[in-house]
Amino acid sequence: MNPNQVFPAVSSIAALQWLLLIALPKWKVTKWLVNHAAVPLLLSLIYCIYIAGFFNVQGGGFNSIQQVRTLFNNDNLLLAGWVHYLAFDLLTGFSILRSAQEKSASHWLVIPCLVLTFMFGPCGFLLYQVIQKVKSRK
Repeated sequence: MNPNQVFPAVSSIAALQWLLLIALPKWKVTKWLVNHAAVPLLLSLIYCIYIAGFFNVQGGGFNSIQQVRTLFNNDNLLLAGWVHYLAFDLLTGFSILRSAQEKSASHWLVIPCLVLTFMFGPCGFLLYQVIQKVKSRK
């Protein structure tokens, strides 16, 4: 399938999952999706399909920024990279939500962490860790 068609589909699926994490974290559908990692599994499958082209890109690789740029000049691999981000950021969001629920943390404190993770991955994870450290010192 054309990456230009797949991109909005995977982005919408991930955005919907994030909306559920943020707005309806205790809903049975959200819990099922998190417990079974359904969306990240789907994204992983799509990633595997599109990353297969990696081996055909002349000059591409992971040893320099130029090699990575060469890979991302290929739309299939650019899509694979995007799907990689979507899947792993969601898994990080799942981890944050599970941890917060286990610790009975206020979801209002978790929401900014989830939003930041959705938009800027590691920044949201870092914020959640800082919040947990501050709360554990009290």
